[in-house]
Amino acid sequence: MSDMHWFVILSTVGAALAIAIGVLAPGLAMGKAIAQALDALARQPEAEKAITRTLFIGLAMIESLAIYVLVVVLIILFRNPLIEYLLK
Repeated sequence: MSDMHWFVILSTVGAALAIAIGVLAPGLAMGKAIAQALDALARQPEAEKAITRTLFIGLAMIESLAIYVLVVVLIILFRNPLIEYLLK
């Protein structure tokens, strides 16, 4: 196998690992946030609107982390800047 084949294989494996690890943390954080919100709703049902609004804002912030990981992985896969050095 040539160096280019190894580079593509390793880039793909690295991107797969990056997306797996990068989505794991936001997924766990979202689960914990939802569990805490449900606990807060069970304790104070009258604060439902404030808790729900804050929960959705927090979930959007957490989800943005996963989107950033996806963008970086797509850059690695489709426009890898290191490939120019390998082709020379």
